[in-house]
Parts: sequence; structure tokens; C-alpha cells
Amino acid sequence: MKLGVLDLVPVLNGADTSAALEQAARLAQAAEALGYGRYWAAEHHDMPGLACTAPEVLLAHVGARTRRIRLGSGALLLPHYRPLKVAESFHMLASLYPGRIDLGIGRAPGGTAHVSMAMSGNFLEHVREMPELLRSLTELVGGRYEYEGVPVTARPVPAEPPELWLLGTNARSAGYAAQFGTGYVFGQFMSDAGAEEALAAYRGGFVPSRLCPSPRVMIAVGAVCAETEAEARQLAASAGALFRPEGAGDSAADSTPLPGDSPAGGPAEGRRLLAGRPEDVAAQLRELSRRYGTDEFIVVTMTGDYRKRLRSYKLLAEALWG
Repeated sequence: MKLGVLDLVPVLNGADTSAALEQAARLAQAAEALGYGRYWAAEHHDMPGLACTAPEVLLAHVGARTRRIRLGSGALLLPHYRPLKVAESFHMLASLYPGRIDLGIGRAPGGTAHVSMAMSGNFLEHVREMPELLRSLTELVGGRYEYEGVPVTARPVPAEPPELWLLGTNARSAGYAAQFGTGYVFGQFMSDAGAEEALAAYRGGFVPSRLCPSPRVMIAVGAVCAETEAEARQLAASAGALFRPEGAGDSAADSTPLPGDSPAGGPAEGRRLLAGRPEDVAAQLRELSRRYGTDEFIVVTMTGDYRKRLRSYKLLAEALWG
């Protein structure tokens, strides 16, 4: 089984943002040493508890402090940006760190409604443009984009282009990934439902592309491991309330679901979050692997303590790989 790390880059224990970003680099280094294959950073805006607003900048720093682990965005929020600039940024990363760069795309706002308007104006209109944005991005990364009939190249052109992935939680996002021939990441940690419907839509409608000739599926899971189940659940339950945008409401448009949002025993237990002893969490991942037909997971671990977060990733790696 292949594992990656999805880092929300939390600000914990009274740390400032510089310290939080240093902890992100340390997590990537530890993940590489433990055998994790990917380190992805998420994008959020105006959330005091989350430090990463520009994954591409953080990944450039992390790349200089690691050697092998793949680096990516999980996700870069495409409706806020023009595809050419996104392709240029990730082509730059792929030129700096050949064969190591992933470009994970999402269509969430990443903050409150007012933050989204400040970022890019009418966010919902940009979401409606998502098919065209994705078409342009895939053509740019694939080296075959034209604007008004004139070829435009996203430079620098790396020897190996970034891997393209689309992140989502429903059949619509899965359909986009299938239509444009990208990998698909189902955000289990943000969903109260299973992945079956979305994965069926993705696999059933997949159109091969130059960048992704066959369907590729990854599941993003929330997981917390500790020596005892009680400790793991305590760590998980304490994390969710720490990471909220200031002034966020209760609507889906005004908040971002995070691991730990569901209290222990709540309706999403066992779907959004796997919490327990490492051998039990490993067994749950193996079951999800059989159910969803994939051997790759990217793991979000949220606790109120950096040291215990690292410990959780270490325990899970040991339980899976020895």
C-alpha cells in the first residue's frame, strides 16, 4: 500500500506562522524518511489556524529540504486563478525538482465568502467556468494550448510534466477528472458518504490523455494513530475546533470541513476519520483499499500537537510496512 501526506499546515501550540511553516518542512522530511511517497500542501485563505495560502511557494522550500518524496498541492483552488499562471508555477517546480511534482486541483473557495470575493471576485461564476479552466490547464501542461489560434507555452518546459490530479467529493468532480484525463482523489475526510458513486463515475467515463493514459485513484483519509484508542480519539476530537476562518458561518459556502469535525461516535465516524491504535487504522485502510480498488491513500492527520502528529504518521507507517 502506498501512502502520502496531506498537510493543512496548522498553526499549533501558540506557534507563529513561521514556526508552522517550519513544521511543514519537518513533516515532509519525516514522511520521506518513513517511506511516504507524497507530501501535498493544502490552500486556505484568511484562516488564523492554517498557514498555507500559496502551496507552490511552500513546495519550493520543501523541495530544497527533501530528496525523493513527490511534492504537490492538495489542492490548488483553480477558480481563483488563470490556468497559464498555474501551469507556469508548477512547470517551474517541475524544472527545479524533476520527476517529483504533482498538481492537485480543487474547486472549493478555501475560505469565507468575503475572502473569496476579495481573492477573485465572483467565485461562483468562476466555478461555472471550471470545465474551460481545466481544459486550458490540461492543454498547457500537455504542451498543446492555443489562444485565439496562436500557440502559447507555459515556460519553463520541464523534462517531466507535473502529474495532474483533481480532488473532490462527488460525481461532478469525478466527471471532470474523467473528462479531462487526470487522476482523481476522493476526499473521504470531507465526506459523510462513501466513494463508490464518485469512483464509478470516474472510472466509467474516463477518457485517456497524454498525461494520464489510464484511471488513477487516490483516497484522502483523515487518520490519527496513538498507542491506545482512547488517546487517538482524544487527539482527534481536540483538533477540529482549532481550525476555523474568522467569522465563518455554518453553510458549506462559508466553511471548510476538516478532520475531527465529527465528534467521536457521530454519523461520520469511520468515514471522515479513522482514529485508533495503528494496527486498527491499518486494517481499516486495507478494507477501504479492497472496497475502492486502490492501493494509494493520502493521509490528513490533525492533532493539537506537532510531536503527536509526527508520532501518528510514524505509527501508521510501522503498522503497514513494519
